[in-house]
Amino acid sequence: MADKASMHQNAEALAIEALGFIAADPELLPRFLAITGIGADSIRRAAREPGFLAGVLQFILAHEPTLMRFCDAAGIPPAAVGQALRHLPLGDTNYESSI
Repeated sequence: MADKASMHQNAEALAIEALGFIAADPELLPRFLAITGIGADSIRRAAREPGFLAGVLQFILAHEPTLMRFCDAAGIPPAAVGQALRHLPLGDTNYESSI
């Protein structure tokens, strides 16, 4: 079984891949920006904030068609997104006690 550090790194990598997926989609990106209140010019700065990457995965998980399109593009099962979310800061209420 992978250690917590590698699970966290894998979760971060998946969230970054999801962010790229969102950014490349002309329909998803404006919706993501509107929901998060982040300006397109502020995404890089926001990405360094705790919880941002969890928010990216929460955005993907909140809309099943988006989830399925992302999973098809990434070649992963939908459950992997929820599992990754739990390994990111603010992705699970027990994150702090689990590290």
